[in-house]
Amino acid sequence: MRLAPTALWLSLALALNLAPFGPLAVGGASARAPIYVSSWAVRVTKGYQEAERLARKFGFVNLGKIFPDGQYFHLRHRGVVQQSLTPHWGHRLHLKRDPKVQWFQQQTLRRRVKRSLAMPTDPLFSKQWYMNNEMKPDLNILQVWRQGLTGQGIVVTVLDDGIEKDHPDLWANYDPLASYDFNDYDPDPQPRYTLSNENRHGTRCAGEVAATGNNGFCGIGVAFNARIGGVRMLDGTITDVVEAQSLSLQPQHIHIYSASWGPEDDGRTVDGPGVLTREAFRRGVTKGRGGLGTLFVWASGNGGLHYDNCNCDGYTNSIHTLSVGSTTRQGRVPWYSEACASTLTTTFSSGVATDPQIVTTDLHHQCTQRHTGTSASAPLAAGMIALALEVNPLLTWRDLQHLVVRASRPAQLQAEDWRVNGVGRQVSHHYGYGLLDAGLLVDLARTWLPTRLQKKCVIRVIHTPTPILPLMHVPKNVSACARRRHGIRSLEHVQVRLSLSYSRRGDLEISLTSPMGTRSILVAIRDAVPLHTAALRDDGGHGRAAPGPPGDQQRVCAAGHRGAVPG
Repeated sequence: MRLAPTALWLSLALALNLAPFGPLAVGGASARAPIYVSSWAVRVTKGYQEAERLARKFGFVNLGKIFPDGQYFHLRHRGVVQQSLTPHWGHRLHLKRDPKVQWFQQQTLRRRVKRSLAMPTDPLFSKQWYMNNEMKPDLNILQVWRQGLTGQGIVVTVLDDGIEKDHPDLWANYDPLASYDFNDYDPDPQPRYTLSNENRHGTRCAGEVAATGNNGFCGIGVAFNARIGGVRMLDGTITDVVEAQSLSLQPQHIHIYSASWGPEDDGRTVDGPGVLTREAFRRGVTKGRGGLGTLFVWASGNGGLHYDNCNCDGYTNSIHTLSVGSTTRQGRVPWYSEACASTLTTTFSSGVATDPQIVTTDLHHQCTQRHTGTSASAPLAAGMIALALEVNPLLTWRDLQHLVVRASRPAQLQAEDWRVNGVGRQVSHHYGYGLLDAGLLVDLARTWLPTRLQKKCVIRVIHTPTPILPLMHVPKNVSACARRRHGIRSLEHVQVRLSLSYSRRGDLEISLTSPMGTRSILVAIRDAVPLHTAALRDDGGHGRAAPGPPGDQQRVCAAGHRGAVPG
């Protein structure tokens, strides 16, 4: 079938009261200058012996392989301060001059916050309104259980602050092979106990997925016979190495990684995965599960109060993650919700303080009915995906994205931006394709035929520098690489890599319009948020700070868009 030329419209809508131009570029960013730690990631071609030689020669301690193939190694130097505002130039020079070193990077502190909302704790199935048929429509999980599907044989790992593995509602399903502590580098992911119970997040998320059923205690998990693991990685120094190792744990054993964290949801931070974490995602989807691809389920973020936008979060807007948003019991947009084009689907969570919330396991062998935020939504989706994998274990990571799109429905979800896209599906920046229906997901998974091999078509839209106007359209007629080796038959993902200059990124709106008129907002105006402390990163994820007053030039990212186009 010949593809007719199509037009991609890149719309740059800017407030009329903007100051002179400043820079804008693709990449992650943080509102703080990078803090360097005493560890390095190094790539060498000849494996362990070469890494040992480097360690002995320059005084490092070789902490072992980062990935199983033995090319990337984690080195630490005891003679370097634990944290510093500047990199260690001496070791940088040594590693740069060594001909056997292909790549290296001194690790920096990565600030990651748990996407939970500070609410009190409390406990049972009768309280699990989102799946006990108390309301209609709910997540339609009872229909799946009636088919005898409970997550049997599927392994889900929660990447967080640990998991209380001896909890009465978790121990029977706990999987030590799917667990590790990358904060202290030992096999025990038990959380660190404090007076404020700050490390309860992972245990709460785990209970939503696989709390044991029919044992007379607490509530029940969506996939209550799935194996559940926990990775402790948020309760200590967080680096690119830590994140990459967490996302790469046992990729042939673990089916689904559930993550309810990310860069700060403060309306200022534009940040994303580093070099190693991006490589972990790539390896996960290409090599995980015997080549079928690991499933990375991600909470979209809780920055609604700060006008945060999850398009500026490089984890949720990666094509390799399945981003999940929230709705309240009444089908309204929660106050913490972030609207963005990268969200694919939605499950339930809380609204205002008096609304019912999510029931799950809690620290000290307790239960709670006060789990909230998109943190609570992502594990529900992970459990539902586990049910789909049980009925069809051969689904690829791309298959699951197609299925989630088709199994999500607008239902009773209220939003002002529902639109019908070019293939007749309703889509919203608040909810993606709507409320995920477990029964429909499983029914579709049972007879799903594998998607074709993924192809990529790269097209340059702007070749020369172009002045930015207050309202600007950038049209491009393309044929999706038709009649070429990488010709596209049907569209799954669109990634926009854009570099432009402007003085205040909060005054900038960037949108992509498809040939059939579907408009996806890539960057939204955030004029209510002061952005003068922003320090953003280049496309490689390396820090290049640009702090200053609002008139100073700043950089912003509009990359990795997973637009409203699958299906």
